[in-house]
Amino acid sequence: MTERFVYDVPVRWSDMDAYGHVNNARFLTLYEEARVAMFFVGARKHGLGSFEEGIVIARHEIDYLRPVDYGDPVRVEMWISEVRAAAFTVSYELYDGDVLASRAKSVCVPYHLAQGHPRRLSEAEREFLRPYVAS
Repeated sequence: MTERFVYDVPVRWSDMDAYGHVNNARFLTLYEEARVAMFFVGARKHGLGSFEEGIVIARHEIDYLRPVDYGDPVRVEMWISEVRAAAFTVSYELYDGDVLASRAKSVCVPYHLAQGHPRRLSEAEREFLRPYVAS
């Protein structure tokens, strides 16, 4: 069974739209906060700091299933749905309480920020991702 990285993200007043729901564009911010927790904090606990040196997003895809209101933090569950030589896809589910409110995917590319170009995943990075890769 694929392991999921789970992170609770607070919903801020500034995330709201004129209708009192989380603005559609702010879902990307909620997903980003969870992704940063996985690849910075989670990876660092695993002894891996290379993701902090650079990851860029090549693509986002979001399905909105229901509105999310201001209130309790949302739960984001993440796993890796594809691994390639120089990219990987993070899949997400965002829960408002116990209700699935959104699904998304982000194609992430390891990147040499200082040198200005993409790079391949290292073996240590692949090892960190392995428990989260969908089987």
